[in-house]
Amino acid sequence: MGSSLNDGGGDDSSHLQLLSSLIPSKENERKFLLNSYDHAFKGFSAMLTENEASVLSGYDEVVSVFPDPVLKLHTTHSWDFLEAADSKFGSRFPYERSSSDVIIGIIDTGIWPESPSFNDHHISKIPSKWKGVCMEGSDFKKSNCNRKLIGARFYSNRDISKKRNETSPTQSRGSPRDFVGHGTHTASTAGGVPVANASYYGLARGTARGGLPSARIASYKACTLDGCAGSIILKAIDDAIKDGVDIISISIGVSSIFQSDFLNDPIAIGAFHAEQMGVPVVCSGGNDGPDPYTIVNSAPWIFTVAASSIDRDFQSTLVLGNNESYKGSAISFSPLTLGKRYPLAFGEEVAANFTPASDARNCIPGSLDPKKVAGKIIVCTNDEPNVSRRIKKLVVEDAKAEGVIIIDGERETTPFDSGTYPFAEVGQTVGFKILRYINSTRKPTATILPSSEIRNFRPAPVVASFSSRGPGALTENILKPDIMAPGVAILAAVVPKIESFYGAPGNKSSLFSIKSGTSMACPHVTGAMAFIKTSNRHLFALLMINIFHSHTVNFLPTLAASVSNNMGKTLTNTSDSSANPHQVGAGEIRPIKALDPGLAFDTTINDHLSFLCYYGYKQERIRSMSNTNFTCPKHSTEELISNINYPTISIGRLSQHEGPRKVKRIATMWDQQTLRIRQASFKVFFDGKEASKGYNFGDIRWFDGSHLVRIAFAVNIE
Repeated sequence: MGSSLNDGGGDDSSHLQLLSSLIPSKENERKFLLNSYDHAFKGFSAMLTENEASVLSGYDEVVSVFPDPVLKLHTTHSWDFLEAADSKFGSRFPYERSSSDVIIGIIDTGIWPESPSFNDHHISKIPSKWKGVCMEGSDFKKSNCNRKLIGARFYSNRDISKKRNETSPTQSRGSPRDFVGHGTHTASTAGGVPVANASYYGLARGTARGGLPSARIASYKACTLDGCAGSIILKAIDDAIKDGVDIISISIGVSSIFQSDFLNDPIAIGAFHAEQMGVPVVCSGGNDGPDPYTIVNSAPWIFTVAASSIDRDFQSTLVLGNNESYKGSAISFSPLTLGKRYPLAFGEEVAANFTPASDARNCIPGSLDPKKVAGKIIVCTNDEPNVSRRIKKLVVEDAKAEGVIIIDGERETTPFDSGTYPFAEVGQTVGFKILRYINSTRKPTATILPSSEIRNFRPAPVVASFSSRGPGALTENILKPDIMAPGVAILAAVVPKIESFYGAPGNKSSLFSIKSGTSMACPHVTGAMAFIKTSNRHLFALLMINIFHSHTVNFLPTLAASVSNNMGKTLTNTSDSSANPHQVGAGEIRPIKALDPGLAFDTTINDHLSFLCYYGYKQERIRSMSNTNFTCPKHSTEELISNINYPTISIGRLSQHEGPRKVKRIATMWDQQTLRIRQASFKVFFDGKEASKGYNFGDIRWFDGSHLVRIAFAVNIE
C-alpha cells in the first residue's frame, strides 16, 4: 500500500491493468476487483488465487500482498468521572457549546441516526471543509443525516470467497444503518449530544453525552455481525481522509494470536497514511487480557487504548435463608423478591452421573443433572477460565434453575448482563460465607434481587480484567498501550430492540445500553482529542505544525494521564496488584489537564520511517509505502526502536552485563500564558547491573513549578 501524497493516487484503470497481467485472458478482470484505494494511499483488494497473489507480490511496485483478514469488534457518568480528577482547574467539558467544526470519523458497524444522541438542534451549518457524502440505502435516506451526523457510508459485503466458476458476486442489500449497536454506542460515546434522563431500563440514569457533544460525526460502516474485512477497513480509512475528518476512531482489531506484521496489517497500513495526512487514529487495544503479549493495534503511529472501570458499579443483593445479605456484581433485572426463598445448592451437589466434581463446581456444559437443578439457585465457581459467565448462566438456565451465583477468585470489574435471569458474582470471601451457610443447614435457601447502581465506588479506576496487555508481540521496544480510559459498564446509545431477556417483560426497547470493552475506551480518547482541538486551538495547531504527522497522538499519554485512583493510591488491576505500564500505558486519561500540558513530544513521520527500518523492513519497501526518498539510518537494528521520539520508553532486552543503555528524547515545552514553545533534548541511561531480571517499571518526572510531567518506562533485564 503505497502513499499517494505527491501524486494523483491510483485509480480503477491502473489497478485493472495490473490485474489483467494476472487473470487469464478469457476472464474479465473487473469482476475480481473489489476496492480501489486512491486518496491517502495507492492500492486495491481483489479476488486472487494463491499463485496469482504470489506473482503479484513479486512486482517491484508492490509493497505488500496479504490475505483479506476478518477483524473483530473489540455514557452518563464516565465523562463526569474523568472530569472529577481535574475539578480544581475550574473547567468543564464544553458540552454547552452549540457546535464545533471538529469532525470525528467512526469506522464501525454503522449508525442508528434516529438516536437522540445525534440530534442536531442548536448546531450550526456543516463545516465547508466537509467533502463527504450521506449514502442512501433501502432503509437509510439522505435526510437521515443532519448537521450533527454529517456523513454516512457503507461498503459492499460481496462474498470474496466465491470461486471463479461461480457467478460474479453482487453487491448485497445494505445501508449505513447499524443493526449491531456497536457503532452507535462508540459514536455517541465520542461525540453524542446531551440526552437527559437516559438509562438502561432504569439503571445508570442521568444525562448521557459524548466527550465533545458539539463535534460532527461521520459514520463508516465497515463491519457486520460476521466481523470486519480488512480490505473494507482500508477503504473506509481512505474515504474518511478524503472526506475531511479530523480524527479517526477504530474500535476493531485482530485476535492477539493472529497478528500480522505492520505492513501486512490493514489497520496499521491505513493509520500510517492517515498520520501522514495529519489525521490521528485512535484504536482499541483488544480484549484478550489479562495475559501479557496480547495488545493489538500496536504500531507507534496508532494511539492504542486500554480499558478501565469508573467509580460506578452495578450490583445485585443476594439474601440467604439466615437473613444474611451480600452484594454481587451484576446487571440483572431479576423478577425474584424478598417474599420467597428458593433452595440453594453448590454445583458439585447437583452433578450429573459420572461427572467430575470439578466440572460440576464450574457448571461446565453437561456437568449438571437437570432433575437436581430445577427450581434451585445454583452456586458455581470460576476455576475454569475457558468457560465464560455467559456459558455458566446458560447451563443452569437450561437446567431450569431459578438463578445462579458465581464465585470468582479474581475481583471482576465487569458486571455481566444477564437480562431478566437472576444473577450475582461474588469474590472468594463472600463465596466462602455462602458455601459455609450451605453446609450448615439441611435446607439452604436464597433469593437474588434486581441490580442497583452503586455510585462513588472505590477503588476506581481499576484496569479491566479483559483489557489486553503489553508488551507488544511484534516488538517490545515500543511501550503499549499508550493510555487507559473508561471501558467498563459504559452507558451509550444503541440500536433499539425488543428481546424477551432485556428489561422487565413488556418494557419498551431501550435507546441506551451498558457495554464493556476496549471498544468503549477508544471513543473516550477520541472524544478527548476532539475536546482538546476545540478548546485550545492554539495548542492543537502547534501540535499539528508538520502536515505529515500529528503530534497529538503522542502528546496525550505523557501529559494528560494519572497513575492514581480515587483513593489517592496507585492504580491497581483486578488482582489488587499495582498496575504497570504494560497494563495502563501512561495512566488514566485526564482531558482537562491536557489543555495546559507544559510539555509534549514531537514524534515525526521520520521517527515512524526509522521505526520501520529498525524493525527490519528494506529501504525500498519503505520508500514505496511512504512515497518518500527516506534513507534508513546505517546499522539499523531493532534495539534502536527505543530511540524514536516516543512519549514513553521501552527497552525489550537489556543485559545485566552490557553496561548503560542510552535513550534520547526531544521535548517541546509549551507556555500557556505566552503561547511560546521551545525544544530541549535529554538523555536517559539505563543500567541493568543491579536490577532484577525481567521487566522493571518506573517513570521519569519533570517539574517546572506548575506542570508535573511523567515519562513511563519499561525495561526488560536479561
